[in-house]
Amino acid sequence: MLLLAAMITILASNRTVQFQERTLATDLTGGYQVVACDVNGDGKLDLIALASDMPDLVWFENPGWDRHILARNLHAMINLACWNKTPHSIPEIVLTYGFSMNPRESAGIIARLTPQGDARQPWSVTEFDRLPASHRLRWADIDGSGNKVVINAPLAGADAYGPDYRGHVPLVYYAPGEWKRRLIGEAEQGVVHGIFVTDWDHDGRDEVLIGSFLGIHLYKFGRDGKWSRTEIAKGSPKPWPKSGTSDVAVGHTGGDRFLAAIEPWHGNEVVVYRNRGGLWNREVIDDTLLDAHNVECIDLDGDGVDEIVAGFRGKPYGVYIYRWNAGKWGREILDQGTISAAGCGIADLEGNGRPDIICIGQATHNLKLWRNLGVDR
Repeated sequence: MLLLAAMITILASNRTVQFQERTLATDLTGGYQVVACDVNGDGKLDLIALASDMPDLVWFENPGWDRHILARNLHAMINLACWNKTPHSIPEIVLTYGFSMNPRESAGIIARLTPQGDARQPWSVTEFDRLPASHRLRWADIDGSGNKVVINAPLAGADAYGPDYRGHVPLVYYAPGEWKRRLIGEAEQGVVHGIFVTDWDHDGRDEVLIGSFLGIHLYKFGRDGKWSRTEIAKGSPKPWPKSGTSDVAVGHTGGDRFLAAIEPWHGNEVVVYRNRGGLWNREVIDDTLLDAHNVECIDLDGDGVDEIVAGFRGKPYGVYIYRWNAGKWGREILDQGTISAAGCGIADLEGNGRPDIICIGQATHNLKLWRNLGVDR
C-alpha cells in the first residue's frame, strides 16, 4: 500500500522545511524498527521494516517502494543490523529474534541472513548464537580497518526480571567469518536500551555509546585489544528503575557537540547534554512525551545545525522535531496522532543531499516516510 498525504512544514533555524508524507504500509503488526539499507545492491537505499508480531521480515524497494519478503517464519523479531561494505554490494544482515521482556524466557537467537540468488526472493536464515534477551544489534568499525563487527547489547541479564531488572548485562560482539561471541564487558546493570555507534574522538575508529539504568557510557576498543568504559552522564536522577537513559544520539550545533537522549527508560523526557568544562550538563527540553522510544539527530535544512527527532509510542502518539534557535530549543510537530513511533530512521533516500525521515508504528502498525523537499526560501 502506498498512500500520499498532505505536505508538512516545520521551522528549523528560522528556515521553513517542507516534507511530503507517505504511508508505505498499514499492516505491520507490532512495528518496531525501520532500517535504511541497499538490500539488492542497486545503489539505492531501501527500507527494511521489522515488526515483532509478524512472522515475516519485509522490505520496501526504492524508488517505487514495492514490498518484498526478506525472511520467513521468524518469531518475536526485535532488532537487525544491515551493512553494505561497498557501494552496490549485497549487504551483511544480522537479526535477533525469539525476544521476550522476561529474559528467562527470551531465547535471544542471533542469525545471519543470506540471499539465495535473487535478492528480491526470501533469504536464508542461519543461526550462529543464542544470548538471552538479545535486543540491540549494530555494525561498528572498532579498529579502523574498514571491517566491521556486530555489537550485541541484550536488554538485561539472563536471570533478571522486571520491574527492577537487577543484575549485570553482558555486552558482546562478533567478527564476520568466525561469528564467535566475544565479551566487551559486564559493567552495565538493569536495562540496556540505547546504543549509538560514532567515531567519538575522530581517530577513524568507531566507539559505542550505551544507554542503561546506569546512564550513558562510552566503550572504546583499544589498540591493545581491550575495551575501556567511560562514564559520560548518569542520566535521569530518579530512583531505580526510573534512573539512567533509554536512548541516545550524537548531534552538533555548528562545531559544538551535544548528546540527545530519551529518559528514563520508555520515559517522558527529551534531554540534551552539553560538555562544559569537562562535565556533561543535563537539560530537559521536553517532559510531555508518553512512552518515548527513539531519538535521532540530523541537519534537516543544511545549515550546519542538527535538529533532534524523537518518536513516542504512547497516546496521542507521534514524532516531534526540536530545533536550536536563538540559544534555546523549540519544538515542531512532524506527526501527532497517526503513528506510535517505536523506531525512526534518517536517510537520504533519493541521493539529493536532503535527509528523509522514516518511522514505524507499534500500536498503529504503519510505516511512514517523510520526504524532505528542502528549504522554502
